[in-house]
Amino acid sequence: MIPIAVTIAGSDSGGGAGIQADLKTFSALGVYGASVIAALTAQNTKGVTGIHDVPADFVTAQIDAVFSDLDVQAVKIGMLSNPDVIRAVADGLDRFAQARVVLDPVMIAASGDRLLAAEAIDVLRTVLIPKAMLITPNLPEAAALLEAPMAENEYDMRAQGEKLLALGAQAVLMKGGHASGPESVDLLIEPTAVARLTAARFDTANTHGTGCTLSSAITAGLAKGLPMADAVREAKTYITAAIKASDQLGIGHGHGPVHHFHTWW
Repeated sequence: MIPIAVTIAGSDSGGGAGIQADLKTFSALGVYGASVIAALTAQNTKGVTGIHDVPADFVTAQIDAVFSDLDVQAVKIGMLSNPDVIRAVADGLDRFAQARVVLDPVMIAASGDRLLAAEAIDVLRTVLIPKAMLITPNLPEAAALLEAPMAENEYDMRAQGEKLLALGAQAVLMKGGHASGPESVDLLIEPTAVARLTAARFDTANTHGTGCTLSSAITAGLAKGLPMADAVREAKTYITAAIKASDQLGIGHGHGPVHHFHTWW
């Protein structure tokens, strides 16, 4: 049987991030993808022009429809823009006893547009993070969750990751894509270990959907039964290659998407 993963996130009408990026990633990595759409966005490579929240009761209806029928091995959670939807998702995870949960605390798009209402951050912090096997914040998101300045070096990244770990997640992947230097350094922080993952940094504007793609690639690995550290390493390799190949696509006039199917075409 093919492994099944579910993405619970917002839709990106431009196709580069959100639900669309997640489903592309699942498919590229050999996992069947299903979805629960928590918000609709009007967006393209240049920015977000509108957000329409899906009512919490309909998010619940989607969760019940998908999880009552499909044998789901892992769940990726992305953009959840209001407190009621966050609570609905948390309740659904409990109702269907989902343990392999990757939470990407999406707050700001690559264009700089804010995607999460300020009042939702505390609910995300207290209600959803404790249910996550892994959370995958970038540096601005980690700072927002901790109400702290953005980490400026690896020492700060580790310190903030350990503070996020204390909120209840089983592991934290601090993503260093917003830092500088020739390498992009991520830190996988678990209660008993810290792993340093490095990759070359490419000079490209086509970074739309990188966070969504990385977290969904990790979810795909977990759905296939990989241990956490292996799933993260394989996902890092995948997103690095997708970024490297992104200039081949030439999509849009702003921050273009990464190339999810770089090994295929």
